Amino acid sequence: MKETAVYTHGHHESVLRSHRWRTAENSAAYLIGELRPGMSVLDVGCGPGTITADLAELVAPGGRVTAVDAAADVLEQARAYVARRAPGAPVEFATADVHALDFPDDSFDVVHAHQVLQHVGDPVRALREMRRVCRPGGIVAARDADYAAMTWFPPTPGLEDWQSLYRRVARANGGEPDAGRRLLSWARAAGFTEVASSATAWCFATPEEVAWWSSLWADRTTASAYASIATSGHHATPEALTAIAEAWRAWGAAPDAWFSVLNGEILARA
Repeated sequence: MKETAVYTHGHHESVLRSHRWRTAENSAAYLIGELRPGMSVLDVGCGPGTITADLAELVAPGGRVTAVDAAADVLEQARAYVARRAPGAPVEFATADVHALDFPDDSFDVVHAHQVLQHVGDPVRALREMRRVCRPGGIVAARDADYAAMTWFPPTPGLEDWQSLYRRVARANGGEPDAGRRLLSWARAAGFTEVASSATAWCFATPEEVAWWSSLWADRTTASAYASIATSGHHATPEALTAIAEAWRAWGAAPDAWFSVLNGEILARA
């Protein structure tokens, strides 16, 4: 099966700006306690490699990480980042489709996917494939945001327009933007019987955090692949996208601005 969904965000600088911020501590804390030196890890949808590098450190010495992504260009960025951050670390890179991973059965102790399943055409099949390449007794770990559960202050109608539009565009692309709440259900459907489910949040509340978050979403709304898809799919006009971007910037300038992103998580025993 080939991927049927379109990656809504693309790899515009405004997207990678947020991806490069991610670490194991702020994006995979639910998994850290399961990692041990000597483990083999598959990092699915590794993006620019910041979490990958952390995973490599957490399974050292003796461990290894294989990082895969569907986009060859961002994989090169990940390769360069890991080379700078941890020269000589046992990390390998390859392009891959999570629905059809090119690895033998039982290849890894841990299979990890961060913000991936919301973007794929068949998340249940993807989880089955992640389970196939995970050794018996190993861990399949996934974490995804839930867009409908995102909340902010002060109330800003333009951000409500953004939330509605993004969910509409993501679903038209074949993805599921409210993936966080569905991870447990998808894991059960994929055949997992031992699943620990949890949720944690990113919270942007300091002036610096709010400025960063609002700016990257304002830029993403008008300049990324998401913007092109929204207009070409007749989900929004360029003028509407500009108005949403302006709403993001206005919200980000509020002295009491606050934004929370709920993320669902699963640790599923293979």
